[in-house]
Amino acid sequence: MRGLVAMAMATAVAVLSPRAAFTADAVAGGHEPIRPLMAIAGVDPAKAELGRRLFHDPMLSRDGTVSCASCHVLDRGGSDGRPVSMGIDGRVGIVNAPTVYNAAFNLAQFWDGRAMTLEDQVNGPLTNAAEMGTDWPTVLERLARSPYAAAFRTVFGAEPDAPAVRAAIAAFERTLITTGSRFDRWLGGEAEALSASEKAGYALFKSYGCASCHQGAAVGGNMFQRLGFFASGGIRAGGPLPADLGRFNVTGRPADRNVFKVPSLRLVTLTPPYFHTGEVATLDEAIRLMGRLQLGRDIPDRDVALIAAFLGTLVDPAALATP
Repeated sequence: MRGLVAMAMATAVAVLSPRAAFTADAVAGGHEPIRPLMAIAGVDPAKAELGRRLFHDPMLSRDGTVSCASCHVLDRGGSDGRPVSMGIDGRVGIVNAPTVYNAAFNLAQFWDGRAMTLEDQVNGPLTNAAEMGTDWPTVLERLARSPYAAAFRTVFGAEPDAPAVRAAIAAFERTLITTGSRFDRWLGGEAEALSASEKAGYALFKSYGCASCHQGAAVGGNMFQRLGFFASGGIRAGGPLPADLGRFNVTGRPADRNVFKVPSLRLVTLTPPYFHTGEVATLDEAIRLMGRLQLGRDIPDRDVALIAAFLGTLVDPAALATP
């Protein structure tokens, strides 16, 4: 194993992707593309607690069966483990539900970035016919007749309204930051927080060019990128669907066809299946596919295993919230 690690470390510095944003000198010099996660300051705890209750309450859905937490299961990595989620009346969605953890660091919400803020994002699932399938007048009438009314008066000084509901849920989501990972401890100077194999995997992650798109505190989520630099036709097994057009559905710009928000990798080991289609079952398969689609390279099994080992250090399972 020691020889394998040494080989991988050598490969990480010597074999750079043409699209890599980080040179061998940068790798050796400690200029890391990933930053430690830190809790977001200034979140009102009363708003966040009200938002937590609303996040878990199915009364926000038309038939009272689906909550935000139905698709974003907090003790399972903030997603539901399904290729696509199930809404009211057994209806199914069209894209995979991403994790809600660390979403506050995203430049926009949803795969196609159609919501610019966490507050805006709340509108989507609440009114989507295949998700919660309701509308704001119905939700507000229910809240006004429930014990929540008193909570809204206490927290917001007014009766429940749509902006207050959105603000409360967004405040709760801003508390869902997975700090304290082993990788962040390593970034902070704790050299023994990572094994030799995990350090080798991180070096490979950078040298292959993965960190060109997956960087920052959330290891992604902060840019849009085309899916398929080196392959055309998309990745959906049955052929492309309208959702596979990505940002084009938002902007109408031809240049935005097949462009998606780069997903955060912070919880990637906990949230299969992968990609917006939800059709890639394993992390190893996802790494290989990204090598072919985005880098034009076949990543050998030994490197796939080491990169996967590194990705496992990006989250501390103890940081996951309980329902």
